[in-house]
Amino acid sequence: MTTAFATESRAARRSPARLGAEEVTSLASAAAAGDQRAWEQLVEEFSGLVWAVTRAHRLSRSDAADVAQTTWLRLVEHIGRVQDPGRLGAWLATTARRECLRLVRTAARTVPADHEVLEREPSDTTVDADVLLAERDTALWQAFDRLPARDQGLLRLLVADPTPSYDEIGAALGMPIGSIGPTRARCLERLRREAAVVGVTDGAVA
Repeated sequence: MTTAFATESRAARRSPARLGAEEVTSLASAAAAGDQRAWEQLVEEFSGLVWAVTRAHRLSRSDAADVAQTTWLRLVEHIGRVQDPGRLGAWLATTARRECLRLVRTAARTVPADHEVLEREPSDTTVDADVLLAERDTALWQAFDRLPARDQGLLRLLVADPTPSYDEIGAALGMPIGSIGPTRARCLERLRREAAVVGVTDGAVA
């Protein structure tokens, strides 16, 4: 993956551990009973996932925000009727995906997402080195933009923070769980090829 993606992926690995199915089930039950703190914990746990799904579908920031809001409203409406609360992440991912597709169909177009600006810790790196890194990252984004939309969507989800489970990724993209790993490998190989086209060496793609 690109340096930018790798940086984001390392941040995800430093994130607090995801809640287990039993904890999510307990929170969902409490939220359905009106426990505001439980709602806040669910939002904290899954807001990154919902946002990642919207970005994986290449929505603009404003459309992504609308879809995220609608997804949470759907949960408010159905929280007491979710069949398997322990898989609430997959439910939210599926709901967000449907809302994304509905919006895209309504608009009859998909708006490319602006690239996220990744923050880096201040360091003693020289200005010249910073310029070189910026030029490399720009080239890597160009390589990323050359990938098929489905490849871009999968890679965006794989580096989301916190990292979604394969169950959630499959729900977000309508992809069988067993095909995610092999598809990821093919995506990365295509990214390596596109990176080479724009002059980026293999070392920048993990």
